[in-house]
Amino acid sequence: MTRRTNKARAYAPDPEAPGRLCDIPGCCLDGEYRAPKSRNNLREYFWFCLDHVRAYNASWDYYKGMSAAQIEAHMRADTGWQRPTWPLGRLGGGGVEDELIHAGLDMLNGAGRRRASPAPPVPADLRQPLDALGLHWLVSLDDLKTRYKALAKRHHPDANGGDRGAEERLKTINLAYAAVRTHLVSEPVA
Repeated sequence: MTRRTNKARAYAPDPEAPGRLCDIPGCCLDGEYRAPKSRNNLREYFWFCLDHVRAYNASWDYYKGMSAAQIEAHMRADTGWQRPTWPLGRLGGGGVEDELIHAGLDMLNGAGRRRASPAPPVPADLRQPLDALGLHWLVSLDDLKTRYKALAKRHHPDANGGDRGAEERLKTINLAYAAVRTHLVSEPVA
């Protein structure tokens, strides 16, 4: 059994067509298809026959005459539906404190605020390697690997046109990674 829908086809004439001739001079067909006159006023239309609306649509360029920066700005504005946007937490007031976020769900049971236990001191032999990697103590092996991969990609000589400075920085990163990894593998943090 075949089911038919009353959905209009994409090439069907516009039901709001004003019942006039095509706007192309010399064309005697009905203007049943609308096309916007300009990007600045998308609510004013030309009315064309099917062949002329196809030709018009093929040559239509919404961004014609705009610079690359204007196109980029327009597309960015469209991602937020032409409304202003801003990062969360930047306008102050009403934000959740970091301490409450990390307190766990005990705060919902009336346990109140607990003071976080102080972090253990950084081992002396890891201070320099952690600084080189831009990490803080306590660090997990997964966080260490993620940071190492990101830094290795950024400072690899092939990614920097064979720059000697990048090569030296990569050597420092490799040594720092090896030192911290050895410490984490040999003495797991409790």
